[in-house]
Amino acid sequence: MTDGRLAQLAAAYGVATDYWDWQGRHVEVSEQTLVAVLGAMGADAADPAAALAALDLAPWRRMLPPVIVLVAGAAARVDVHVPDGAPVEVRVELEDGGAGHGGRLRQVDNWNPAREVDGARVGEASFAIPGDLPLGYHRLVATSGETTATAPLIITPARLELPGHLARTPGWGTAVQLYSIHSGGSWATGDLSDLSDLAIWTATLDDQGADFVLVNPMHAVALGERMEPSPYLPITRRFTNPMYLRPERVPEWLDLKRGLRKELEQSRKRLAKAAKKSDVVERDAGWAVKRVALEAVHRVERTPAREASYRWFVRENGRSLEDFARWCAIAELHGPDWHAWPEELHDPDGDAVADFAEDHEWRVDFHRWLQWLMAEQLDETQAVARRHGMALGIMHDLAVGVDVGGVDTWRLHRVYAHGVTVGAPPDAYSQTGQNWSQPPWRPDALAAAGYEPFRELVAGVLAHAGGVRIDHVAGLFRLWWVPEGAEATEGTYVRYDHQALVGILCLEAARAGAVVVGEDVGVVEPWTREYLVGRGILGTSILWFERDYAGDGRPLAPEAWRELCLGSVTTHDLPPTLGYLAGDHVRLRERLGFLTRPVEDELAAAREERATWLGVLRDRGLLPADGEASDEDIVIALHEYLAQTPARLRALSLPDAVGDRRTQNQPGSIDEYPNWRVPMTDAKGKRMTVEKLADSRLAARLIDATRG
Repeated sequence: MTDGRLAQLAAAYGVATDYWDWQGRHVEVSEQTLVAVLGAMGADAADPAAALAALDLAPWRRMLPPVIVLVAGAAARVDVHVPDGAPVEVRVELEDGGAGHGGRLRQVDNWNPAREVDGARVGEASFAIPGDLPLGYHRLVATSGETTATAPLIITPARLELPGHLARTPGWGTAVQLYSIHSGGSWATGDLSDLSDLAIWTATLDDQGADFVLVNPMHAVALGERMEPSPYLPITRRFTNPMYLRPERVPEWLDLKRGLRKELEQSRKRLAKAAKKSDVVERDAGWAVKRVALEAVHRVERTPAREASYRWFVRENGRSLEDFARWCAIAELHGPDWHAWPEELHDPDGDAVADFAEDHEWRVDFHRWLQWLMAEQLDETQAVARRHGMALGIMHDLAVGVDVGGVDTWRLHRVYAHGVTVGAPPDAYSQTGQNWSQPPWRPDALAAAGYEPFRELVAGVLAHAGGVRIDHVAGLFRLWWVPEGAEATEGTYVRYDHQALVGILCLEAARAGAVVVGEDVGVVEPWTREYLVGRGILGTSILWFERDYAGDGRPLAPEAWRELCLGSVTTHDLPPTLGYLAGDHVRLRERLGFLTRPVEDELAAAREERATWLGVLRDRGLLPADGEASDEDIVIALHEYLAQTPARLRALSLPDAVGDRRTQNQPGSIDEYPNWRVPMTDAKGKRMTVEKLADSRLAARLIDATRG
């Protein structure tokens, strides 16, 4: 039983003292975990009473709250703290420079008595915030005598609406791990030219072209000798991975000397030949060759217009881009974890970092320039997709966190919690829990920063997209924090201000005209799904997980599926459908030691699941009532089943379309399995190219099935 004062302190900081696990069991969190998690949030759990008292006084030590996030149409009030008896005025400065409601807000009754704070009497006054302020990032300004304070006032949409025909009829698209594919022009891994080709191919199909291509996160990773393979463990979510560039699409490529260009083209061909024979995605070899080419292009003089465009990009991205480029240049010399750098380089604002950047200006500029190229090619890819008829175009993926030694924890050190990492409690598919080795944002520090870090990364990913998938969207509500050195099972949940985070997400999506999909599978509180739907954010429905849990547990009838979701048969954390039907996911987890019950029991359950699905498909006339069905016919029938659901968006996983069987990622593993390094192949294990997709009979059948 948790000590009463400690429990109160935990509740005040949004730290759970108990929870219900995936099997419906009640679990009490240990005091050791609570103390560690509270410590990571800056709370002194050794003296809970004093910590509670300090927390209670914190608002009275500020004139205004750090930030106010509201929903459009909802009136609110703000409390202002000034010396007892002092007059105070509050006004709204709108984002466009105007004044809300003539400027000054109306004061309303507040009968709270003054309080003694740090030896002085402090009073509280309240002001009404009208409900008809426009959407946007505004500012509250409070003035009392010669003292002025400001706070961000963010007005967010009550609800996102689906764009175009998606508001009336379902749409469909493909899902792909872009690095896993290649084409005749690739540099060992899939790139943005390949993505453009995929978009054009699927968008221009007869009758009902695709509305989107969903891709893996393209966040930046450290560009050292060994590139981090997981797209979900970036150094920052604000900038992108130049591995996805196609050098030949850079205008300055044509200005290279002919001999050098020919030499680089020959290097690419040798690389492609070697990569084609490899059993894994050759990121490192591919980037080594591509980097030489890009460095050569970087040395080419730009035209005045191109130079002006580049300088504009640098100005627009400001300090964030500069810090990113400096981190990348330092990491080349000192490694990808800033904690291991010389002490004087730990502070991005310090003189040592500025001196380093000056001494290595070409290298710093190279990393700025790569981000400019990525922004250009991402824009071009999205424009191509929309121009060929896609309702959304490219749907990007936003990872849940970042690497502990990366750019974001370096430049936003105060916003992150230290001594803890993010993960997930045990569930049916990772029964020992997960530790993602990523530091979480501190909820209080994020609010103190006016949610600017969150706004910046959401705006960044939506700048080149018609949609965004939020990985582990429950993390906007609560995250599983695991103290350093503890097992994943020894963590607890920490609450976030979901109204603020979801609101800002909706505001940025509304400005971009984009769709938001929340990945809400796994252990998710039911009320969070209801809240997200109410704000117009689509959920994620995976066919294998959609069951009648309130009834007999059988597969949920397609007409009973929720409408506001992105539906698919499988996902990147499971084998492609052929592999799932064969029980590959069970054998893999058994080999890695991730099962908590005998493998025979798990395989028996998998066989029973397959038999159940065959019965369901036959009952609905999607498979013949008699005789054996081929694996291909079963996969087709499952996608036809998906097409019978009301899901507003339907996604076809590209590995399914070519007959691949191997999973991209096994949750809970790192190097035990080649996660995120599996090239896409056909059913015979032969590498599948983008060019061959258009001629694939299986792909054609599955596309027809998915779009209904």
